[in-house]
Amino acid sequence: MSRKIMDANEAVAKIAHKTNEVIAIYPITPASSMGEYADIYSSQGEKNIFGTVPKVIEMQSEAGVAGAIHGALQSGSLTTTFTASQGLLLMLPDMYKIAGELTSTVFHIAARSIASQALSIFGDHTDVMQVRQSGFAMLCSSDAQEAQDFALIAQAVTLKSRVPILHFFDGFRTSSELMGVETIDDSVIRKMIDIKLLNEHKARALNPEKPVIRGTSQNPDFYFQGRESVNRYYDEFPDLLQESMDDFAKLSGREYHLFEYDGSKNPDRVIVIMGSAAKTVKESVKELIKMGESVGVVTVRLFQPFDREVFLETVPKSVQKIAVLDRTKETGSLGEPLYLDVLEVFSQSVMHKKRKSLPIIIGGRYGLSSKEFTPAMVKAVFDELKNDEPKNPFTVGIIDDVTQLSLPFDKNFIPKHNKTTQALFYGLGSDGTVGANKNSIKIIGEDEELFVQGYFVYDSKKSGSMTISHLRFGKEPIESTYLIEKADFIGIHQFVFLKRYDILKHAQKGAKILINTPYGIDETWDKFPRVAQEQIINKGLKLYAIDAYKIAESCGLHRHINTVMQTAFFALTDIIDTKKAIQKIKESIQKSYGLKGEIATRLNYCAVDHTISNLQEIKIPQNVTSDIEMTKALKLVEENKFLQNVTAKLVAREGDEIPVSLVPEDGTWPLGTTQYEKRNISLQAPFWNRDICIQCSRCTEVCPHSVIRSKVFDKNLLGDVPKEFQYIKAKGKKFADYDFTIQVSVEDCTGCMLCVEECPAIDKEDRGKK
Repeated sequence: MSRKIMDANEAVAKIAHKTNEVIAIYPITPASSMGEYADIYSSQGEKNIFGTVPKVIEMQSEAGVAGAIHGALQSGSLTTTFTASQGLLLMLPDMYKIAGELTSTVFHIAARSIASQALSIFGDHTDVMQVRQSGFAMLCSSDAQEAQDFALIAQAVTLKSRVPILHFFDGFRTSSELMGVETIDDSVIRKMIDIKLLNEHKARALNPEKPVIRGTSQNPDFYFQGRESVNRYYDEFPDLLQESMDDFAKLSGREYHLFEYDGSKNPDRVIVIMGSAAKTVKESVKELIKMGESVGVVTVRLFQPFDREVFLETVPKSVQKIAVLDRTKETGSLGEPLYLDVLEVFSQSVMHKKRKSLPIIIGGRYGLSSKEFTPAMVKAVFDELKNDEPKNPFTVGIIDDVTQLSLPFDKNFIPKHNKTTQALFYGLGSDGTVGANKNSIKIIGEDEELFVQGYFVYDSKKSGSMTISHLRFGKEPIESTYLIEKADFIGIHQFVFLKRYDILKHAQKGAKILINTPYGIDETWDKFPRVAQEQIINKGLKLYAIDAYKIAESCGLHRHINTVMQTAFFALTDIIDTKKAIQKIKESIQKSYGLKGEIATRLNYCAVDHTISNLQEIKIPQNVTSDIEMTKALKLVEENKFLQNVTAKLVAREGDEIPVSLVPEDGTWPLGTTQYEKRNISLQAPFWNRDICIQCSRCTEVCPHSVIRSKVFDKNLLGDVPKEFQYIKAKGKKFADYDFTIQVSVEDCTGCMLCVEECPAIDKEDRGKK
């Protein structure tokens, strides 16, 4: 086995490709890359453990995928798919059939919200909870390592049990989080897949040589019995799953159980949870035990069929109060799925006198649509359990001022990470920041054998908006499945961000700050907002500056500053030796750009070689010198309360502070609010040269943000225009008495250069001008 830095999507795709013959796919965020990886493997001729290249088929919808899977399975092929959200729901009719026919398969789900009052591409368990009646067993993994391992274990046990399996993990938090994964050798995969069981699966295929009928219609006198006939398969499933987990432990050394307990030996309070948040609870429990608390956490691996006996054995006998956390909302129900299951298990245990009394059990919701779930929220849940009558149901992570279900929490409760380096990088979509940080994670994790974690937060605006990279490195396993609150290093790749967002509130005392500045070293400090200067002085931060765009431009990389900023990061941190880091960066450049030709490689080498000599430390004065205020998120209309209280906070990335009472219940929003948002992120903007312009207006057509507007207007309107207003006589007989102008909204421009590329008018005297 070897170690590789990857996310859960890649880890799962590798195993799925090795253990299947047919893979039917249709892209849907955040599961798309699993299908992409599988397609790449097959296109490169990679074979599965049976010696064949899996057939990867992209259908026209998820419903088509489900039909293709059902058909392939009935022909005896090992078949799988990857999906999420509405895509999973479109497969539901076929899933009932697949389960009803006791067909072995594994579906891999990057669990995601379902569109209700609004669409969300982010993660929770809403989608998988809607298919729990289909007959699929449900197995949940918490990180990329578990996702890889469970993908193999699930494939083994589905053949043993004939029960199809829904293997799911949190969309984005797990599907896209990078970490070091101990990969599985083909020899181990072969040992896990029982060929005898595989042959039995194939023998059950519909075959014209041995004709049978499957898919009949049944009347009231017979259908009910058929539904009950499968009970024993589900009763046996938990034992068969644990058996496969034990087999895997012998081969890999990694041990798993249906339910796992961590915490005090004799806890009085316990949280029951599944998915990536279980690691956050586990980390918080360790911190709370140090503070004298008697607490623990039960992580659920097998959600369905739920094994009552094993669960009761896992929960310590000393437990008096339990909080069950679900990452879903079932409107109108008496409780969410995991909570109801736990409540039923304990009720049955008291009824059958396996326990003397029923512990206090409360249920709560958290983390919908990737809402942050932090140690502070974990502590709030444990604190609520201390009350004589704890709130039930409850929510945590939001401000519910309508139904009063939310728990207050202290944001200052943050576990100490003395042996872990935490770094934040603020980049601009498409400037290469995320790609560079992924390379950094691989350099540190694979070559230095440190534990690493990389998580990347994207704005829904994508290109031209802010990206935030959260990187952790350390000598101990990282269980912090939440965003970084206090960083040891912050890289600010766009100076304008410093004026729009309170970035430095996330800096630890004494942290290093790297700023990409277009200003000279002597004037950069005075360009900082007053609030930023105060924080730098009060926290004793060390400030370093570099003009990354100048270096990138001089090396022919234009707007791509990722290589410059990555080199500067390694130069300023002591994670690995700087010379070694530069060597590794150049090796990664060769891997990334080698196929594009020698020129692309040399340009990036140039950026690396010119970075350190241009990196300078800014001496911090003792007093604040700036009178620059932070830029408001919106140019607000005073009388518009919705803009002030909702839209402005969303734009300022303060959406977590918006209470329930201000949210439109049915998802109805006012139009035209983007006119008040001026991002002002471009370092350069187009300037209209009226002497060359041929009035084709192609620049206005190609501009993706409608920044450029061309207008034909009556000359009589020119009475009070300012001297700076540019215009020329309009061309064409229709416009004999009209003038023409092109105007650019500089504050909305992203600097994409499409207008310049599209412009056909070239200055005959200066071919460099359009």
